[in-house]
Amino acid sequence: MLKKLPPVLNGDLLKVLRDMGHADELTIVDANYPAASNARRLVRLDGVDATDTLAAILEILPLDDFVDAPAFVMSPGPDEAPPVLAAFQTVLDAGNGKAVKVAALPRFDFYERARQSYALVATAERRLYGNIIIKKGIIRPNE
Repeated sequence: MLKKLPPVLNGDLLKVLRDMGHADELTIVDANYPAASNARRLVRLDGVDATDTLAAILEILPLDDFVDAPAFVMSPGPDEAPPVLAAFQTVLDAGNGKAVKVAALPRFDFYERARQSYALVATAERRLYGNIIIKKGIIRPNE
């Protein structure tokens, strides 16, 4: 165990988060997502849900504040929000200290964007459409 690091974050995920640069994207996916066949780099967090994973990551990873929406969720259909959106929104806002804009992507657009992300974190999330992409920000000199 390490001080001040969420215990959910294993060594593989910490390395990925450290290696990511500004504007790199990280995808957190549910248990139904085809993670192994769609990841450039895959980290497994078996037994952890997507919102707990997101909360732990946001304790150490800044979100990109140079873009309109630093987070993307998978939409189940046109003009339809995923059931887990409210939970993701609560975690994003708390982790960022202010409201975070979240954009919705149609399922196949989400799959394509996730394939291009720096890494993919496979969780045990059981809520349908429990998938989110976040864009890494920067740490300013005075932070």
